Amino acid sequence: MTRSRPGPDAPDSRFGPGRHALRGATLSFHADPFLSDPHASYTHLPDALVVIEDGRIAEAGPYDRLRASVEGSMPVAHYPDALILPGFVDTHIHYPQTQMIGAFGEQLLEWLNKYTFVTEQQFADPAHAAMVSELFLRELLRAGTTTAAVYCTVHPGSVDAFFQASQRFDTRMIAGKVLMDRNAPQALRDTVQSGYEDSRDLIAKWHGNGRQLYCITPRFAATSSQAQLESAARLWREHPGTYMQTHLSENLGEVGWIAELFPDCCDYFEVYRRAGLAGPRAIFAHAVHVSEDELCACHRAGAALSHCPTSNLFLGSGLFRVFDAKRADRPVRVGLGTDIGGGTAFSQLQTLNEAYKVAALNQTRLTAAHAFYLATRGGAHALYLDDRLGAIEPGYEADLVVLDLKSTPLMDFRMRYCADLMERLFVLMTLGDDRAVRATYVAGRPVYDRSRQPAPFRYADGSAAPAPAC
Repeated sequence: MTRSRPGPDAPDSRFGPGRHALRGATLSFHADPFLSDPHASYTHLPDALVVIEDGRIAEAGPYDRLRASVEGSMPVAHYPDALILPGFVDTHIHYPQTQMIGAFGEQLLEWLNKYTFVTEQQFADPAHAAMVSELFLRELLRAGTTTAAVYCTVHPGSVDAFFQASQRFDTRMIAGKVLMDRNAPQALRDTVQSGYEDSRDLIAKWHGNGRQLYCITPRFAATSSQAQLESAARLWREHPGTYMQTHLSENLGEVGWIAELFPDCCDYFEVYRRAGLAGPRAIFAHAVHVSEDELCACHRAGAALSHCPTSNLFLGSGLFRVFDAKRADRPVRVGLGTDIGGGTAFSQLQTLNEAYKVAALNQTRLTAAHAFYLATRGGAHALYLDDRLGAIEPGYEADLVVLDLKSTPLMDFRMRYCADLMERLFVLMTLGDDRAVRATYVAGRPVYDRSRQPAPFRYADGSAAPAPAC
């Protein structure tokens, strides 16, 4: 049943409108392991068949039960020694910061001024934005990430470039123009009126255009005036179904600065709540230094927090308390974020590696079940997309990642000594990186296939995706 792979220019029936299937071990979560028994929160099938039709999962179940209905009737891609999961979900990332990942030696506020604001001014050039967008999406797909909440820059053209690149791959992305009208270089500032009008026009152009979704994006309270925060809230109310993303309590210096800028607010979250920016489909990145009162307010609002461990460690920001956030009596929606370029890897596997260490430093234990839930269905839940993403179930969009359990000699060797699934998953998240991603499916199409050399990437129409001209 193993199917040979097409060459880089050969037709691939998995890109057509017909039915096709994937065979291999699968893992999908049906419950939140933070709020239920972790060992009963998932379904694992050692030999499964996932039937895909028109970009969605038509059937999923044990191979022996479904084989009679597919044999000879559709192409089947067989992935032995692999694990098929829902595509990873990244709830916080900055695509313009791809070119400054790994910038040395500063904490948050100094890092913004020294690196970020300098870099983002280059995105006034549409050609530069287009090149970085293409490279950024390739890195996401190479890492198995199929949906992300993405910050563009203050330039409307940076949003156009990003969504145009996303449409070519047919990825479900959430993104928006950054709003900043103070405490930033003049070249990166908008105004209350221009920020509102530019965002309104971009919403009309992109929200719900194919699989693209728009996110109203005030960078953080320090770079938006009270009037701009309220204008962003008005925009959000006027366009139901859009998202709102910003930053919250990442760094102690930032928290102190916000207290000076907004002395009438009792805490950082209150700044956003009072402006009208707290509610369902609001995503607050970091939340390292939030209080219990802020967690309760976040729960009541139905807002989500994005846990960004590689960034918080790299910038010395602190340790997010994921088990506090998910406490059963007032659970907050939590997803995982790479936060490129403060974060140091596109890979959610590497991000989970650091999330485990952050949890350990908080005297808690992040099991593999907790971790892979955050990277898949938990991220979809944080984004209010868990009715269509984050699970291998009939009717769900067929965004999938195939993980290679023998991707490196060390992983291959270590897997031989694993006693059960949870140990194999833990090895994946501690030893794994983008090399462990064998293939990434978007709307049922293998837009990334590691073995398809020299052109592993393909657009949604099946054509080879050329390397961006950097």
